[in-house]
Order: sequence, then structure tokens, then C-alpha cells
Amino acid sequence: MSSLHWYAVHSHPHREESLARYMAEKGLEVFYPHLKVTPVNPRSRRIRAYFPGYVFVRADLEQTGSSLFQWMPFATGLVSFGGEPATVPDALITALQAHLERLNRMVTQSPAEQFQKGEKVEIESGPFAGYEAIFDARLPGRQRVRVLLKFLGERHVPLELDPRQLHTPTQSS
Repeated sequence: MSSLHWYAVHSHPHREESLARYMAEKGLEVFYPHLKVTPVNPRSRRIRAYFPGYVFVRADLEQTGSSLFQWMPFATGLVSFGGEPATVPDALITALQAHLERLNRMVTQSPAEQFQKGEKVEIESGPFAGYEAIFDARLPGRQRVRVLLKFLGERHVPLELDPRQLHTPTQSS
């Protein structure tokens, strides 16, 4: 009878992704909790460990032995208490996977993607806060959008904004 359990493997600093890839290549079931980020510096890493220094592995220690994880490249061993490797409940891993999937989905969707051309929007911050406008376009390159601000009667003036400054009038802030 197999006794598969989740365990936390301690990794070398900033080597979580390498450790996860190595264990997966060895046929182990791995969970590397990470967040996709949009860094200010475009050369910075776009993936950050959710638990720096840790990766989760599902294994049967009676078959693999715990020393495997101590001598594995990029790893320093299993997280243990009193010399016994600590198991991580399946329910916690499942909940973490669902939580991180939601967070990463939010990051990959640009704030500008929630608006459609011609949709009424309200500016909620900056010098034009409180004014209504019409969403016109997503601008390539920087995270900017163009809205048409109703100004001086019926005249619409184009205005470039950060999409996080907008919301649809039905949303309340």
C-alpha cells in the first residue's frame, strides 16, 4: 500500500524554481507555489516564490527515503520536527493551488482589459476624479488607456490615464 504525502522541501535561496523543475524531471509530483508579477524593471524576474525557500513534493518516503531530498541539487532537505519529516495536509495544498491560481489570473489580466470601446467609465483619482468619460482605446507599450472626457458642453477631449484610475459607474468605490 502506497503512503503518498505532501512534504515541504527546503531549497537553496532563490532556487525554488530550479528545485521544482529537477524534482519533476525525476518523476515526482511537485507543487511550486509562485506568483506572476509585473516588475517595474523589465529585466527583473516575473515569477516570485509565494513561500521563499520552499517547494512541496508528494512522495512515499518509505520508497524514496528522506535522504534523497537532503542530497538533491538545489535542496537542503525536508522540513522536519524532532527528526521526523512534517507532512502537509492535502486540503492545504489544494486550497493553496486554488488561491494562487486566482491571484495569478488577476495579474495576467491587464486592468485595461476590463473596459470595452464606447463604454461609460468614471475617473476615480487624479485631477479629473469624479468625471464621467467614454473608454476609447488601450494604448500600446505602457499601461495606459485613452478616454474621451466630456468637457465644455458636448465636446469630448481625449485623455490618457492609467486604467487603475477608472471604474464603471455601476461599481461603487
